[in-house]
Order: sequence, then C-alpha cells, then structure tokens
Amino acid sequence: MNSFFMHIPSGFKRTRIAPTPSGYLHVGNVLSFIITAGLAAETGASILLRIDDMDRDRAEDRYVQDVFDTLRFLDIPWQEGPRNLQEFNSGWSQLYRLDEYNAALARLKQSGQVFACNCSRSQLKSYVAYPGTCRHKNIPLDDPGVSWRLKTEPETISVKMLNGVVIQETLPAEMTDFVVRKKDSYPAYQLSSVVDDVHFGIDLVVRGLDLWASTLAQLYLAQTLGLPFSNVTFYHHSLLLGSDGTKLSKSAGATSIKYMREQGYSTEEVLNAIAKQAGISESVSNGRQLYERLKGSLP
Repeated sequence: MNSFFMHIPSGFKRTRIAPTPSGYLHVGNVLSFIITAGLAAETGASILLRIDDMDRDRAEDRYVQDVFDTLRFLDIPWQEGPRNLQEFNSGWSQLYRLDEYNAALARLKQSGQVFACNCSRSQLKSYVAYPGTCRHKNIPLDDPGVSWRLKTEPETISVKMLNGVVIQETLPAEMTDFVVRKKDSYPAYQLSSVVDDVHFGIDLVVRGLDLWASTLAQLYLAQTLGLPFSNVTFYHHSLLLGSDGTKLSKSAGATSIKYMREQGYSTEEVLNAIAKQAGISESVSNGRQLYERLKGSLP
C-alpha cells in the first residue's frame, strides 16, 4: 500500500463531488469521484453533490442530467444534494446562493480589496501573471462589462494535507490579482467555490493536481474575507492524461462516460478502462475495488 494512505485520519464531517456542467463528464472526472467516495467511506464523511453552474454561458440541463446519469451508472454514492435534474433546478443551483456570493463581493468592495479591470482575454493571453494593467486606473466598479480582481500580495498560505503535512506556499504567478467577479456580474469560480464550501460545512476537499493553484487562491480569498476555511483538509491526486500526454477535457468525446455508455460499455468495463489508464494491471469489478487498487499507485 502507498505509505501516503497509511496516515489517513478519520472523523471528517463532509466532503463533496462538485462537477461543472459545461460538458459531458469524462474518465478523469470519474477518477476524482471514485477517490472522493473511497476517502469518504474510509474517513466517515458524508458526500454532498454540489453542481457548480455559475458559468452561465456554458451550463446546460443536458450536462446536469449527465452528472446524475454518470454517478448512477458507475454506482458512485452521495448522501446530500439533489437527486435529479428537477430537484437541482428547483433548489440546488448556485443561482439560489447568489445572495451569499454577492454579500462576499460587497465586503471586498467595502474594504477596498478589489479593483475593476476591463482587459480582454486577448490582451492578457501572452502573460502568465496578470501584469497589473488596471490596478491603479481607478475604473469604477459599477462600470458595465468590467471584472473585479482581488488585490493580492505575496503572503504565505498554509494548506493542510490529508497525510497531516501542512504545506506553506505563496500564490502562484497565474493567481496574481485573480478574478472574483466576472464581466457578466456573476461570481467567479474561486469565490463561489469557497463560499459554498463554507456554507455546506465541507472539511475534506479532494481535487486533481491541476487545481492546486485554485486551492491556494481560495485559501487566500477565505483569509481575506475572514471565512472559516483554513482548517479544511485537502487531497490532490494525479490526473489521467490523454494519449498526447495532456489533461483530458470535456470536449474530448471519446473519453466521456456518455460516449462509452452509448458504445455499449458496461459499468465494469468503464471502471477497468479507468484502471488501465491509471496504470493498474489487475481487473476491478466496482468503484470501491478501484479505489483500493488506486491506493497503491496514487501519490
């Protein structure tokens, strides 16, 4: 067994599965769900299904329905949250928590910790870190079509890891003055995610390594807002990569669970395809067994 998993504490209250309904779920998403479910069972945490639909330009009912279809097809459990599309739309969408997000944004505005930015993506695409273009322009925050950026500083951020280690880092370059409110006036992912985690009492977060920068940004933002988020424990797992060595995306149709179901794959065949891609040679018959196999291979 991987020595990392020999130090897993128990007594967590709640973790979450938090997909974004901007495309059909793929095998990489499922890997994260299976690890979340396995750790929840091992630590005593309940699982909340939280579907992050603040990307209003891309969130669609068909992708929300795909979340339920995928979880049920692979027998991945959750104890809290919506059970179907109707329940999601009638009470669980992030739209129902807009007041909380806007209250957090209002606090940042009142304390002078945000500035308005009217830069386009094309203007910024050649930069790794935001170059501070609008930081001192004093553009009114209520101007139409501006985003709000948090004024970040090189402060130390502490991340409590699942194995008991506390990692201390500063914000990575790509999170310099990161966006907290988008140009469409909706809260950005970093803000809505941390506000939701506090709202639901999440104390264990399982994520891919690609979201390490987001973890640092959210801990920084929570500290700025005075939110009780610093005691959350994190586990960041390695990713499944495409044949070209790049991260899987929701546009990669052949890796979507929907595509595999439509091609006649059984639940067991999908799980074994994930196992093989994760470097596991032994066959598995269910998600719990896949989790147990993963414990020997994940960092």
